[in-house]
Amino acid sequence: MKDLTQGNETRTIITFALPMLVGNVFQQFYSMVDSIVVGRFVGREALAAVGISFPVLFLMISLLIGLTMGTSILISQYFGAQDHAKVRAAANTGYIILFWSGLAASIIGFLTTDLILGLLNVPAEVYAGAATYLRIIFAGMLTMFGYNAIAAILRGLGDSRTPLYLLIVASLVNVGLDLLFVAGFGWGIAGVAWATVIAQGLSFFIGIAYINKRNKLIRIDFKDLHFDRAIGLHSLRIGLPTGLQQTLVSLGMMALTRIVNGFGTATIAAYTAASRLDSFASMPAMNLGAAISTFTGQNMGAGKTDRVKRGHLSAVIAGAVISLAVGATVILFGRPLIGLFSTDLEVIAIGARYLLIVGASYTLFSTMFINNGVMRGAGDSFIPMINTLLALWVVRIPTALLFSGALGLGSDGLWLSIPAGWLMGAIFSTWYYLGGRWKRKAVVKGRPPAAG
Repeated sequence: MKDLTQGNETRTIITFALPMLVGNVFQQFYSMVDSIVVGRFVGREALAAVGISFPVLFLMISLLIGLTMGTSILISQYFGAQDHAKVRAAANTGYIILFWSGLAASIIGFLTTDLILGLLNVPAEVYAGAATYLRIIFAGMLTMFGYNAIAAILRGLGDSRTPLYLLIVASLVNVGLDLLFVAGFGWGIAGVAWATVIAQGLSFFIGIAYINKRNKLIRIDFKDLHFDRAIGLHSLRIGLPTGLQQTLVSLGMMALTRIVNGFGTATIAAYTAASRLDSFASMPAMNLGAAISTFTGQNMGAGKTDRVKRGHLSAVIAGAVISLAVGATVILFGRPLIGLFSTDLEVIAIGARYLLIVGASYTLFSTMFINNGVMRGAGDSFIPMINTLLALWVVRIPTALLFSGALGLGSDGLWLSIPAGWLMGAIFSTWYYLGGRWKRKAVVKGRPPAAG
């Protein structure tokens, strides 16, 4: 556990964000290895199938993202106010909510796979692989929810290291099993899916063992596990707008995927490869956003609004510097980076154009994510949802249709729509942050005075 209400703001935020960043590097690394293994050992159709599956999975875990965010923010505010009884109650309530949500997501996803792939207009040569991959992942989704519940609660307490260690274990296991199942046993796309499910399950069970042995405050004790209705409602009030926001994101990704599917297998494969690299490039901004959420939650709980403002400025500056460096890297080395996934020259050319167009705008994405992180940490999660609605559905999707179709820009038009949406998101979130309404949204109104 770590108190984020003391010390230099920049150092505190970056120190807290770094383990999350490294953890997400490992998480994205094994997603990237999945794509590299199927692209190299199976073919571009399998690479396209994995890419098509991602927005479908993201749709199903959108609820998870919102629920874990609600639990994490509440725990960070209670911890900042030093109310350990409420921390324990929030952890118990979070475990219960996430268990039933994970079970429901697994069943619904498994049963609706064919329906969803049909709506996406998936090409015939990719359909069977995508269906196989999705059904296996959905079968093991409960362990994914379980791991994320543990990670969110630990981060709310200021512990970003333990989730990192769990992800490192999962990543190494996943990579080893990918090579064994696909290159060794010849299981194809099913091997990649089983490797992911087994690795996630292992990290979940190790996480349970760790918290039960090392952290009595949030340990899972089935005899003492109870649902606190008031805390559950607070968690849902904070988390559901974030979950809905992520649902809007995933639906937007699916809409964009449907448009991409109309350009053929080479463009789908290129989009898959470039998106994997894009996920790496955007991680510093996303982790700074997650770190500023916990930082904001604890400091709002402690009544330190001015410290939140200083932390926000530090995060925005750090995010801009990192984003410029990362953008320059993917632009300069776009072709060899896409070449890691496929030797197909058409795939490489299309993917490199994506990185050239999108890489120049990572600073916009960083600013948007950090602004949204402050609002979520303060408990004002409705505005980030509106921000996503504007950026994605009012700007990005219509722009993708206009540029790629009516204006005749082809796949370049799809890629240009991405920075257009980020620009809207950065402008709107900055305007709202400067207005200051988020300061009045905290669940915990300052730390209570010490006894005695």
